[in-house]
Amino acid sequence: MTDPRRFLRMMFDMAVASAQPANVIPGHLPEPPPGRLVVLGAGKASAAMARAVEDHWPGALSGLVVTRYGHAVPCRRIEIVEAGHPIPDEAGLDASRRMMAIAAGLGPDDLALCLMSGGGSALLAMPVPPLTLDDERALSEMLLRSGVPIGGMNLVRRHLSAIKGGRLAAACHPARVLSLLISDVPGDDPIDIASGPTVGDPTTCAEALALIDRHGLQVPAAARHLLVTGAAESVKPGDPRLARAGARIIAAPRLALEAAAGVARAAGLPVTMLGDAIEGEAREVARAMAARTLATARPCVLLSGGETTVTVRGRGRGGRNAEFLLALAIALDGAPGIHALAADTDGIDGVGEVAGAIIGPDSLARARALGIDPAAALADNDAHAFFAALGDGIVTGPTFTNVNDFRAILVA
Repeated sequence: MTDPRRFLRMMFDMAVASAQPANVIPGHLPEPPPGRLVVLGAGKASAAMARAVEDHWPGALSGLVVTRYGHAVPCRRIEIVEAGHPIPDEAGLDASRRMMAIAAGLGPDDLALCLMSGGGSALLAMPVPPLTLDDERALSEMLLRSGVPIGGMNLVRRHLSAIKGGRLAAACHPARVLSLLISDVPGDDPIDIASGPTVGDPTTCAEALALIDRHGLQVPAAARHLLVTGAAESVKPGDPRLARAGARIIAAPRLALEAAAGVARAAGLPVTMLGDAIEGEAREVARAMAARTLATARPCVLLSGGETTVTVRGRGRGGRNAEFLLALAIALDGAPGIHALAADTDGIDGVGEVAGAIIGPDSLARARALGIDPAAALADNDAHAFFAALGDGIVTGPTFTNVNDFRAILVA
């Protein structure tokens, strides 16, 4: 507590450590099948998950996993492919096609162990024909800038995908499928983790089309036709091809927040949990949390998770955690004794290589001393540059897990 910034970082590091695949995979491995074990996976944590499976599986195995560039972990028997995220690329398309081919070759005695985590929606790039990869890329860019919540983004993406929305599990039939999931989505709904490639999807093409129209998104004509006709409908719960498919969530935002809360309680600080599934515009969530913070009895730690959004209207790069913190600092206006950290547990806040940032009572004054206008930076969606100028960005590199955003406010 003598160094508030170090204390906040300790809580963040504990949250990340609690969701490391090496710690959570071993207790969820199944019994060996009569036939082959084939590992399939996608997401920012999937390579580390594959390595944990290799380290603890007693027999033979093979497989293919696709992860984000820079997030690969060396494996001996499972092939690791790196691909584009958050914008899909050719490497992701090739890996997805190969994954579906492997799934189609499985028999009734085989087990497909599917390792899914956040980021899989972009990494599993396989648009429904006649859509092209360029169409999928344009759609991804549009959704990322739109401010649509992650659940809505995934609703659209899984209906226009030839591998998501239960299609990978259906391709594995008649093999048994067990999915181990690291959740990065509010509510921990398996259909939203990597857009649910191995679980039945209760939503419809009509719902995806309604969301597109509600937000005024200009999607390719071919995509609209697929949704209007229902030709891109996903695999539904109860489909006989999913009869032998099951899923387990092995790490989630709530568990990571509890791990961080343990650090605070060990220091004698009361903890207030504000929720692990908070959504909304980052700056609006920040204003609400600033009001809550200023009304909180001292000392206290306020913890929250979830996934806010940024509707990018300026020239900056967005970044929901950095934008949240900049808006929080402005709303707190230098209130004494309040420090905060916000970062993505995967080490990437948006499209940059920065996990998040940290603020203190002096953040605004230090920025103004450098000639930086905090309000102008927020209006331009340029929070990453704001914190880079202060030296207050948090850079972790790939963490090899992903349980969504972590926010901690220390009221000293």
